[in-house]
Amino acid sequence: MKRAIDIFLALVTLVLMSPVLIWIALAIRLHDGGPSVFGQIRVGRGGREFRMLKFRSMVVDAERLGGHSTAEGDPRITRIGRFIRRTSLDELPQVFNVLAGDMSIVGPRPDVPAQRALYTESEWLLRHRVRPGITGLAQATVRSEATPEQRKSLDLEYAREASLQLDLKIIGLTFRQIVSKGGH
Repeated sequence: MKRAIDIFLALVTLVLMSPVLIWIALAIRLHDGGPSVFGQIRVGRGGREFRMLKFRSMVVDAERLGGHSTAEGDPRITRIGRFIRRTSLDELPQVFNVLAGDMSIVGPRPDVPAQRALYTESEWLLRHRVRPGITGLAQATVRSEATPEQRKSLDLEYAREASLQLDLKIIGLTFRQIVSKGGH
């Protein structure tokens, strides 16, 4: 049932947001000539790695310039990047990850492989029992203000208590977060 809802919502999002997807892709491309979409290896259900898609919000080759986490005022973030991050529009290409079955609309945000060190073996297995999501309990409740420990705790809580009712609650809270705080 969850997979069918994911596919339906991803297709509806693609249809409704296709003008926005095209506009953002063109804006990024015209800004500096670089690619519009950025892919990063993440860990999915069952510990399987996949390439998560996002609109590129940083300068080309930002990883070579240092830093793996971004802070307020990071000079690697482009003007367009600041806008799409603040409004969470940088996440839109992940609907393709949902359609491919790598992600869900709701679930813990996908980990980068290095985050494995933050978990015990049993926590890692629990955390990856469910598909990662475009939005999750941490994003819906504490957004980007959460510490790594808070995010971990909320991700594990979701993995333990996943249900359609919880997913609907998270979707509603996520929309409220985006509207009330302008995204991130």
